[in-house]
Amino acid sequence: MLISTKGRYALRVMIDLVEHRRDGYIPLKEIAKRQEISEKYLESIIKLLVKARLLDGLRGKGGGYQLTKSPEQYTVGEILRLTEESLAPVACLESGAPPCARAAECRTLPMWQGLDRVIKDYLDNITVADLVRSDAGGDYVI
Repeated sequence: MLISTKGRYALRVMIDLVEHRRDGYIPLKEIAKRQEISEKYLESIIKLLVKARLLDGLRGKGGGYQLTKSPEQYTVGEILRLTEESLAPVACLESGAPPCARAAECRTLPMWQGLDRVIKDYLDNITVADLVRSDAGGDYVI
């Protein structure tokens, strides 16, 4: 499992919106500038987050994006599952993967299933609020 820039940037966007949520709707341009991410690339990430109803968008003057829920209600796991093709450690555990013909004899399958559970449990128990709280210095890198 390798987390792409799309997943890492989605987390940065969510953190940015939490840190600036008192400002109302935040323009994409401001987020892109603060996070040093291309506006064009950020648009594709924001589109995913809006479609999944993690963010709300408003067009026009005073428009931008804001969270639809409190920061404690967003997990890192749900954001990464949205942006990544898979978080599974091996192909046979990916969602929708065809059954493996060797599963009954596979000596390593239980280990991979355990790792898959650990990854999911870990990421699903970290919220965006946790990420913001752990940021003591103000500048963060994901």
